[in-house]
Amino acid sequence: MKALIVAPSWIGDTIMAQPLFARLQAKHPGLQLDALAPRWVAPVLQRMDEISDVVDSPFGHGQLSLKARWRLARELAARHYDAVYVLPNSLKSALVPWMAGIPQRIGFTGESRYGLINVRHTLDKQALPLMLERFTQLAERPGASQPKPIPYPRIRSTAADQAKTQAELGLERPARVVAFCPGAEYGPAKRWPATHFATLARQLAEQGCAIWLFGSPKDHAVAEEISQLAPGLCRNLCGATSLAQAVDLLALAELVVCNDSGLMHVAAALDRPIVALYGSSSPGFTPPLSDKADILSLQLDCSPCFKRECPLGHLDCLNKLFPEQVFAACQKWISR
Repeated sequence: MKALIVAPSWIGDTIMAQPLFARLQAKHPGLQLDALAPRWVAPVLQRMDEISDVVDSPFGHGQLSLKARWRLARELAARHYDAVYVLPNSLKSALVPWMAGIPQRIGFTGESRYGLINVRHTLDKQALPLMLERFTQLAERPGASQPKPIPYPRIRSTAADQAKTQAELGLERPARVVAFCPGAEYGPAKRWPATHFATLARQLAEQGCAIWLFGSPKDHAVAEEISQLAPGLCRNLCGATSLAQAVDLLALAELVVCNDSGLMHVAAALDRPIVALYGSSSPGFTPPLSDKADILSLQLDCSPCFKRECPLGHLDCLNKLFPEQVFAACQKWISR
């Protein structure tokens, strides 16, 4: 059997889909499972044992590009897939598999996709509160229950991968590394303040820890602010690594302190200890899936608001989550 995954457009969501891939491999021995994914997500799929090949999806968020979709559909048709699992719930994500004539097109009904999805699941948000559960449900027949518990997502980073990445970047591994992931693609209401990160960096440095900062080029400026507020203590790697390199370097960290972000899910899938900081979002839907994660949230009356920016203008949910509280959570992991 040969099947295709239409992957989500977000790194964290893609990682949360890995248990679905493992379940499909267990149910269909010998399955060749490929993924159609945007290039910014592809590196985490390439670190999953269940995925054979990743096909580039050239479309940005919201692009329709019917001619380009038709060309991609012809490429997929030539690969002769028996089934496709369409993970995003949008109409556009189901178009190419339909154009490609893939016989079984499996997904949640979503956005009036009745003709495009022909093995249709109906989403019961109360029965499946976690995104992880919604993805793994697609391995079952519509209406059937899924096996529990669902294993946590896992991605691969070998010692050889890590050594290669360190050589490529000219990085020596300090005796103790704590990773900070100070960005959040969604917006500032998910980002713990730079001043708090800098205070935490100074506290951790007193414990003998070096601080590496990870993120995209968009996060470079906030990471630079942290570095300047904690002079000489931080290595700003935001925008200086590929996602695959960030995976390998995060795997070396003794602890990862992060906002609710894609890199939080990467760290969880690498089985790294995590202190996760939640502001405008909720750990009830997309928590870090790990036995080694401490989630810190003040749970104010106004949160979670799920806004990109604080609608009340004060961002108390993160400003009042003080470095001392976060350092106390960190000590549990770094004092071992």
